[in-house]
Amino acid sequence: MTVGAVGPPGKRVFYVQARQEDQLVSLKLEKEQVLFLAGGLTEVMADLAAPSDVPTESELELEQPVLAEWAVGSMQLAYDSASDRVLLVAREVTSDDEDAEGPDVAATDEVEGGVETEGGSSLSEPGGAWSAIEADEPDRSDVAVARVALTRQQAAGVIEHGKRLLRGGRPPCPQCGFPLSEDHSCPKTNGHRAPAL
Repeated sequence: MTVGAVGPPGKRVFYVQARQEDQLVSLKLEKEQVLFLAGGLTEVMADLAAPSDVPTESELELEQPVLAEWAVGSMQLAYDSASDRVLLVAREVTSDDEDAEGPDVAATDEVEGGVETEGGSSLSEPGGAWSAIEADEPDRSDVAVARVALTRQQAAGVIEHGKRLLRGGRPPCPQCGFPLSEDHSCPKTNGHRAPAL
């Protein structure tokens, strides 16, 4: 699994991408979801032994062509000690998600069991129950779900790659903190030129 972006800074479209054998799934993300995914994985990994090796930057590049199956609305993370995998469940964006403020990313406690595929476009390992992580969200047949199991090495790689990806964006305005662009109108200057220092 990896995260990545297509396009120049300020116009980038973000994706999470995973592969299982010959099945490749690309899902569209918001920039904030990449930030929260990296942060959530960091939380989950905090109590685990650090992996001995991490995928290289070239191994974490998006595979072309990048064609999003759907946009992610909510994500959940957990650790499965039986398989020593970090588990990610991503659900398709719904009208409920669009009405909410900000992306929905949750880290949950350790779960038992493996990962299973059901409905919509999904990517997973076969087997096991998933009820512990999904108890708070009832199944909806109209919402696509992707389930991904990451090794600790893959999770550590996604964390570092996600941080690099976010640092590659537009620099923040030194006064207001919003991203700088050609048409940036800084609210701190009330539409006037920035004061000379």
